[in-house]
Amino acid sequence: MSNNDILGTALKDYLKGKNKENITVISSIAEDDELPLDYLFRKANQLPKLEQKALALCYGKVLDVGAGSGTHSLILKDRGLDVLSIDISKGAVEVMKERGLNALQTDFMEFNHQQFDTILLLMNGVGIAQKLNKLTHFLNHAASLLNDGGQVLLDSSDIKYMYTEKDGSIWLNLYGEYYGEVTYQMKYKNNLSPEFSWLFVDFEKLKEHAAKASLNCELIFEDEHYGYLVRLIKS
Repeated sequence: MSNNDILGTALKDYLKGKNKENITVISSIAEDDELPLDYLFRKANQLPKLEQKALALCYGKVLDVGAGSGTHSLILKDRGLDVLSIDISKGAVEVMKERGLNALQTDFMEFNHQQFDTILLLMNGVGIAQKLNKLTHFLNHAASLLNDGGQVLLDSSDIKYMYTEKDGSIWLNLYGEYYGEVTYQMKYKNNLSPEFSWLFVDFEKLKEHAAKASLNCELIFEDEHYGYLVRLIKS
């Protein structure tokens, strides 16, 4: 059975204590994986260092993009920041509203109603761009939503390591799609989402596309799992 809002359905079930089943993540580059629902309802002290650093850098009026259950938004709200949380998932927005957040169901690329001091794109939020050839357009749109002196905080991962052979060499098809372009599906309670594209981008490529969008790209943090956090500011 197909369900376009796997995430929202699972988040609503978890919030109501109705189900403890995890989401199964199916990807084009790895074996099926489990996404524990409690991971999406973490507290501040349960966040990885990368996310903690990103939240510490937030200021002013904040747009939390792809906010999910509202984990990051709630922490920022508790710190006194003005946060608008958006997600394409209807169920996720219902959950966030139940948790007391100012939440809106919308596609980020179609949202252009307000200006912000901080745009937050965590848990590989840059993946929303879907494809490398859409990244400059994505970053241009983010820049258009910034107030003067505003910033975009986003993280991604260089997944080149997933193509490493046993001898340490890396196999990449230089004539194919960019290696960070991944296709996903999510499964929950025997419901399967349609396939969707998601982008992981290495830092140098991100920096290159940020420059095309007239954004300075500052590397803030790198973790031990090939993930990194950047701050983008209008140049």
